[in-house]
Formats: sequence, structure tokens, C-alpha cells
Amino acid sequence: MSATPDQTDIAIAVPRALPAGHPPVPARRIGVLLVNLGTPDGTDTGSMRRYLREFLSDPRVIEMPRFLWYPILYGIVLNVRPKKSGANYAKIWNREKDESPLRTFTRAQAEKLAEIFSGEPEIMVDYAMRYGNPSTKSVVDRLVAAGCDRILSFPLYPQYSATTTATANDKLFAALAELRHAPAVRTVPPYYDEPVYIDALARSIEAHLSTLDFAPEVVLASYHGIPKVYFHKGDPYHCHCQKTTRLLRERLGWSKERLITTFQSRFGAQEWLQPYTDKTVERLAKEGVRSIAVVNPGFSADCIETLEEIAGEVAEIFHHAGGTNFAHIPCLNDTPEGMAVIEAMVRRELRGWAG
Repeated sequence: MSATPDQTDIAIAVPRALPAGHPPVPARRIGVLLVNLGTPDGTDTGSMRRYLREFLSDPRVIEMPRFLWYPILYGIVLNVRPKKSGANYAKIWNREKDESPLRTFTRAQAEKLAEIFSGEPEIMVDYAMRYGNPSTKSVVDRLVAAGCDRILSFPLYPQYSATTTATANDKLFAALAELRHAPAVRTVPPYYDEPVYIDALARSIEAHLSTLDFAPEVVLASYHGIPKVYFHKGDPYHCHCQKTTRLLRERLGWSKERLITTFQSRFGAQEWLQPYTDKTVERLAKEGVRSIAVVNPGFSADCIETLEEIAGEVAEIFHHAGGTNFAHIPCLNDTPEGMAVIEAMVRRELRGWAG
């Protein structure tokens, strides 16, 4: 079928070369941006204070009127919490690279994804943090400067919450709002029930359990909590977590008693999603359960909440209450299973743009 006049006009209107004297134009590229929660730059009080101030000033994280919250934040929290948080980060800090494990793993994920796409030079991969460095704005600016007129942003949160996925997208669009020539953007949706993700989790769990010298009587799927009122306001996070556990249980062929859902990392006095991870492991130990394992399906990379809170604090609670054997199952991180999930989601969302 011959081209219509309009189609022909469009085809010949695209110049093969720039006119004489035209400023250089970078080759068109597609940026793939992996986004994780964030990290302090150091364990010292100043670094922790800067990080916590940015994090806890986010209105999606703390849904309290500013006139009520800021006196608490600046008068109490930022004067007390930085020292304690810094001490906890110091326990798991990557001394070799002088950075948090979350930055180490997220960079590794970006580097391995870049290697996967090394045969497609039009695709540029980078990573950013919602809070801390490298900031979303700095990386968006870098991608645009490199000629990316399209950006696929991938918030690395399997389950959606306004406190994670939405705020990562907020930061992205705030960066775009400062650009005169903003790129086209896509954002990867939550992937809590994607078969590739469930299978990767299952294989990771099976592989780790095979290395233990004990068989856990109960495995906890521990997710980061959110205030219960956020759920009542319509945040789908609780439902996404429950579905992930159900699908994982079905994939592993386990009973409801063998794999249970719990929630960790609560902050403040209000009620958060339950059952609480720390209270659950304490109860299990007191009821006579001697061997448990904990996996964190809501985290794409190991971080302070998994390495210090779960592998440290929660393990201590279990042992203190009478438990014997405790295992923390690592996150998917940049393992082959973890990279298979990231690659699958990126390739799907790039359709029509690349390949």
C-alpha cells in the first residue's frame, strides 16, 4: 500500500543532517532510572540529621499538619534520633566503600542492568535515591544532558504505597518541573504479583534454606509497615503484601501456618499495620517455636531495616524469648534472581520505545 501524501510529507520533513551552524544535538537516548528509598551519606550525626530531615519532612511519609509535626520533628526527633540511627547504621556500614549497603546494592543493580543492555547503546541506565544521594534531580539532569528524551523510572518497591512508590514519583516529576525541555516519562508499576518476582523470591528462599543446618518451623514474610490509618484512607499496600505472601505460599507449597505475614519498622505512637514482626517472633518463641526464618519481600535490596533491624534486633528478641535457631533470608539484591525481575519489568515497560 502506497504512502499517503501526509505520510510522505512527514517522512521527508525529518532532516538527515543538522543545518550549518546548528548547535550540537545529542543522539536520542532512553534513560532507565532505578530509584530506591534513600540513604545517609555517613553515620555521623550531621549526615543522619540531613537524611532524616528530608525523609521525615515528606508529607506522604508523615501525614500530619506541618504546624503540628514540625515542632516535634525539629524540637525532638532531629535532636534525638540522628545519634541512635547513626549507631545502627554503623553496625552494617560498608566500610570498604564508605557507604550504606542500600547504595552498594542499588548501584550494583544499575551496573548489572547496564551490562545487560550494553548491546543497545540508545539505552542509558542510572540509579537515584528518593532521599539522600545521588538525588533524583541530579540523575535526571545527567540523563537529559546525555540526550535522553525518554525516561523509564523504576521505583524499586514491589508493593505500592503512597509512602514509597508515590513519593518517588513525586520527586521525579518535581525534577521534571524545573526543565524547559522535559523528557517523556514512564514509571514502572508495582510488581507484587508478577510471576517472575514470585518465582525469584521462592527460588531465593529455597536456596537459602538449603544452606541451613536446621529447618525453620515458621517463616515470616516481614514487610515495612505503614500507619493503619493510611490503609483506611485507601493505600493498597496491605492488600499487595497479603497477595505477595499468598502467591509465594502457593509457589512454595507451604501452609498458612508455615509462611505468615508480619509488619516491621513502626515509628511513633499510632497504630501501624499488624501483626508486628517483633511481637510475633517473641510470641512464637514463648509458645515453643525454636526455629524460624525471616524474609523481606517488600525490599528489593538489603538495608538498615533488614540487616540491622531483622538480622540484629529481631533475632535478639527471638533468642531472648527462648528461641534457638534464627535465619535472615537475604533480599534479592543484585543476584541472578533479582536481576531477572528487574530486567523483565524494564523490558516490558520499554515496549514501543526500544527493541
